[in-house]
Amino acid sequence: MLDLLNGWIGQIEATLFQDVILPVVYQLGLGGYAEDAFTGTEWLLVGLVQIVVMVLILGPLEKLRPVEAVTDRAAIRTDILYTVVHRLGLFRLAMFFLLGPLMDGLEGHLRLLGWQRVNVEDWWPAVTSIPLVSFFIYLLLFDLLDYWYHRLSHTYRWWWSLHSLHHSQRQMTLWSDNRNHLLDDMLRDVVFAVAALAVGVEPSQYVLLVALSQLLQSLQHANLRLHFGALGERLLVSPRFHRTHHAVGVGHEAIGRPTKLGGCNYGVIFPWWDMLFRTAVFTDAYYPTGVLPHRRARPDAATRRQGARLRRRLPGPAVVRDQAPVAARLKRRRASGAAPEARIPRKARSRARSSCASGARVPRGTYDVC
Repeated sequence: MLDLLNGWIGQIEATLFQDVILPVVYQLGLGGYAEDAFTGTEWLLVGLVQIVVMVLILGPLEKLRPVEAVTDRAAIRTDILYTVVHRLGLFRLAMFFLLGPLMDGLEGHLRLLGWQRVNVEDWWPAVTSIPLVSFFIYLLLFDLLDYWYHRLSHTYRWWWSLHSLHHSQRQMTLWSDNRNHLLDDMLRDVVFAVAALAVGVEPSQYVLLVALSQLLQSLQHANLRLHFGALGERLLVSPRFHRTHHAVGVGHEAIGRPTKLGGCNYGVIFPWWDMLFRTAVFTDAYYPTGVLPHRRARPDAATRRQGARLRRRLPGPAVVRDQAPVAARLKRRRASGAAPEARIPRKARSRARSSCASGARVPRGTYDVC
């Protein structure tokens, strides 16, 4: 069955690449990237399949059992834009040109030093070389990495200032998973690319790992009143389990200490890591989501949010006041015969202000500071 499915997908991928992608690549004069374009076609096809599943299956489920009524469709349109950019490979295309040479250079340098990949298939060849077994091991390894990446993004304020964009959505839907800061996504891609390089995961398996993870995360973010029961909740992250992670005052703050970063339910696919590291919170409630309970986020200003969070993290120029009111004030001082305040010695100006505060008379025209 698995071989039949792979053959069917491979045939569609080859047709899409031959008839659509390859002509465009040569038309743009990028024939040297034909092999890489074939890998990009795989990401495109997987993304299209994900979007079809989201629209045809998860969408009707949301309408059948919603947690809350949809009121902010502008915010959802923003999330759809994020999803299209990520799932159809546009973001990965940019990352290919930005990070591809870096990762190739890193791998080449490590090989010169005698480093070899620690392939999972070589751990216990009689068992781990079985495709399903190696796939499940890779899934566990990357899910553990995802847990700690996610948890650390809730620990450091500079990182939280990026990741909080993901939590700013107060109207969670199946489209909310890809609402992320671009810098956060870039950092995550670097971390996971290095991990894939270290454990030697095959590109085709990596695509499938990412696709499965993304589809499950779309389900977890859905506006869906769904849980998996007492046992199932401890086997797979459900929409209710992950909604608790997004809950105001619970999912991204230390419990009982609202000013301290923290949270719960960081697991991406399996809740086992939360259970192991004592960050799991199992509840029957479906909490409101978002970052600030008293101020509504502005999801339609996606670009401004990206830039604002970046500016808060990077050094910038000193804040300069509008000089027009200052110039007008100095003009009035000169007309009245008062000395410009900028030329008044600091100590004398301080004494004059103290006299003003105490009610003493200060000769006007000398230090006009009252």
